[in-house]
Formats: sequence, structure tokens, C-alpha cells
Amino acid sequence: MHLAVSLDIASAAGKTSLTLAEIAGFVRKLETAGVDMVAISDSWPNGAPSTSPFEATTLVAALATFTEKIGLVASASTLMHQPYNLARRFASLDIISHGRIGWNATLRQNPREAANFSRPEGFSDDDFRRRAREFINIVRLLWVGWGRGALLFDKAAGRFHDPDKMHPLNHIGEFFSVRGPLNVARSPQDRPVLIMSGPAEADFDLASGAADVVLIEGQPSEALKVAVGELKRRAAAIGRKPETVKVLATMVLTSEPDADSLQALLESSGCDGFNFVLPADAPGLQSFTDRVLPELRRRGIAGQGQQGATLRDHLGLGTGGEQ
Repeated sequence: MHLAVSLDIASAAGKTSLTLAEIAGFVRKLETAGVDMVAISDSWPNGAPSTSPFEATTLVAALATFTEKIGLVASASTLMHQPYNLARRFASLDIISHGRIGWNATLRQNPREAANFSRPEGFSDDDFRRRAREFINIVRLLWVGWGRGALLFDKAAGRFHDPDKMHPLNHIGEFFSVRGPLNVARSPQDRPVLIMSGPAEADFDLASGAADVVLIEGQPSEALKVAVGELKRRAAAIGRKPETVKVLATMVLTSEPDADSLQALLESSGCDGFNFVLPADAPGLQSFTDRVLPELRRRGIAGQGQQGATLRDHLGLGTGGEQ
């Protein structure tokens, strides 16, 4: 079973914002506990104003210097960025962290974001979905625009790169035009891990075709089983190995969860693990690391986590590109 934590760093009512040192302390505690990855979000999907003290990718860059093993995932909306910029940012983060980065691609429109990025009216649902698909596919291709060993930096021979291993994108699509390749080297795990959270059924084709990890909101076991099965089936239908799409059930911990219920949900649904939503406070984390996690391990449904050096290794995903 794979374990992820979505850390809510928003400021609670009446409390001051968290400092970088405090957040880093929480993430280090989760790293010591053997959690595979921690996801940071700097905005609310329902359009409410964010009370997060930091932009997510900037925070993840800082957290990479405080940690050594845990995967670090930043949420970033396709509305707030251009594909080239975002691909370059996450490739750089992956190099800084030695291969521990993931992008949680936001699949829902946030009206406040749209109004801040020259789209006060937003997009129709259909346009947004087509645009997001094009955006995500561009980013994935840009991440493997340089073949392995393509950048030579051979000053003596005057060779910056091997031209046979450079793959310009030359994309001209409905919403974007991108030449490529990136001016950043290929990342240590080929591609940063691509995560999609809470996809609607209309997004299942995109998620099963492109995502490495899909976070499905916690729901009755039968509904979760249907969603997991559908995602894996669609992945197989396009030639992907179903095990290369990891589906984690997102569980909001308002109190200490019932281990029997978690075990039953895991075994009946066929999901690959859990994504626990935790508040960034000491008591909540203490309960999770000292009581919840040890009980899951005692039952044999959670391993020690963080196998291998990269986030792809932790999740058993293999390499992220072929070129």
C-alpha cells in the first residue's frame, strides 16, 4: 500500500500563518514516518480565497533542501501557467530534489484564478477540459524533449548537446503553440510524477491515459471499486499496464480513523493506497505518525515506504520516458 499525505497549510481562523520552519518540521516528521509523498496546495478548488502563506512550487523548492527521501508534490492549475513555464519549473524542481517531485494537475476551474489571468469569464466546461488535456500532454512531452545523456557540455569539443537526442516539440494546437525543447536538462526520474486529484467521470480518459497517480475522494467501497476498476480498464484499453496507474483513496482525517474500516476499504476496492488529508498542526500529525500508521503496519497493509531514491521508485512506477 502506498501512503500519501495532503498537508493543509492554510491558516486556521484566528491563527497566524505557518512559518517555513514549522512546515518543514511537519514534512520532516512525515518523512521519518516513511510516508511516500506529501502534497502541498496553495489554493482551494471551490474558489474561496487561499490563506496559504506560500506559493506551492516555491515552498516545495525550499522543502527539498530540508528533506532527503520523501516525495514532494505541488498543485498547480493549468489556468495560472503556460505549459512551457510550468514544465520548466517542475523539471527544475526535480533536479533540485534529486528526483522527488510530482505535479498535481488541477482539473477544476477556480473562478478567482481565471479572473486574475485575463479570463474573467473563465472557460466553458468543454473548453476547459480540452485545454487542460492539450496543456498536460505538452508538459509531458516537454519533459522528455532531451534524450538521456543529450546535454554534453563538452567545452573542449565545442559540443553543448547531441543533436540526435534533441526532440523539438513543434506543437501547434487548438489553445497552445510550443516549439520546445526545454532549456533544462532531463529530470532524474525522466518525468516528474503526474498526479490528478478528484477527476470527474468525464476526465477518466485523460487520467487513465496520462496520470501516474489518481487521487479519488473517499466514498463507499462499492463506488470506489467501480472508479478504480474503470480507471485501470481504460488504461489497459490504450496499452498501458494497469499497475502503472496508482489510484489512492483520499481520506479526510477529522478524527483518528477506524483501522478496520480502512483495511476493509483497501481490500474491497482494489485501490493502491490512501491519501490522508491532515491539518498542519502538531497534535494531528502526532496522532497519524504515532498511532494510525503503526496500526496499519501492524496489520500488514502498509510497508515502510520510500523504497528507492526517487518518487517514481517510492510508488513502483518505473521510468517516466522512453527517449
